[in-house]
Amino acid sequence: MGKIIAIANQKGGVGKTTTSINLAASLGVLEKKVLLIDADPQANATSGIGIDVETVEIGTYQLLEHSNIAKDAVVKTETPNLDIIPAHIDLVAIEIELVDKDQREYMLKKALQEIKEDYDYILIDCAPSLGLLTLNALTAADSVIIPIQCEYFALEGLGKLLNTIKSVQKIHNSDLDIEGLLLTMYDSRLRLSNQVVEEVQKHFNDMVFQTIIQRNVRLSEAPSYGESIINYDAASKGASNYLSLAKEIINKNA
Repeated sequence: MGKIIAIANQKGGVGKTTTSINLAASLGVLEKKVLLIDADPQANATSGIGIDVETVEIGTYQLLEHSNIAKDAVVKTETPNLDIIPAHIDLVAIEIELVDKDQREYMLKKALQEIKEDYDYILIDCAPSLGLLTLNALTAADSVIIPIQCEYFALEGLGKLLNTIKSVQKIHNSDLDIEGLLLTMYDSRLRLSNQVVEEVQKHFNDMVFQTIIQRNVRLSEAPSYGESIINYDAASKGASNYLSLAKEIINKNA
C-alpha cells in the first residue's frame, strides 16, 4: 500500500515545492511508483514539472470537490515512474467552497482511497498556510516532511506547525507521523547556516533527516525549464542531495 507524505510548512520560501518535485523525481528514478499532488493554488509544482497550468482541466480542485475521481486527474510526466495531479489557480476558491460541507477535512483522504494502492509513495505539496487545504493534506497523509530553511527565522512558526500537527493527530488522523525535518538552502560558508543546523539537530535529534539540501544554482534554474533536477542536471549537487534523501526515506520505510 502506498505511503502518503505531506510536505508542509506555513512559511513560504523554505523549499516545499522544490522538495516535492525533486524528491518525487528521485524516488521515481529509484524505481518507486510515485504520485505528486499539487495542493497549492500557486501551482508551482505543476509548472515546475513541465505542465502548462492554463491547460489543466481536472486537478486537485475537482478532486476536493468530488466532481471527478482521482484517476481522471492523474497526468503522466516525462520523469520515469512519476505521475502528477496538477493544480490550477481556481484551487484558491476551495477553502470557501468547502467551509460549510460535512467532514470538510476528509475530502482529499476520501478521494485518494481508490488510487492509494497504485503507488509506492504519494507526495502532497502543501500551500504555505495552515488553512483547510493543508488540513486536508495532513488528514490524508501517513506522515509529514517539514522543510526548514537554514536561515535566521528558521524556527519561527515551527512551534505553530507542530501544534497544528498535534491537533490533527488528536482530532482527524491519529496515525499521522512526522517523517522528518529537512534542512534546506544550506550554505556551509555561512556561520549562520551552521548555527541553524546545530540548533535544529540539538532540539529535534532523530527527527532531523541526515541529508541536508545545499544551496545550488542548478536547483534554482530547473523549474524555469519545467524539469526536476534529475532531468535538468543529474550530475549536480542538488540532484545528489535529493537522491540521498530519497534513499534515506526508502530505507526508513523498508
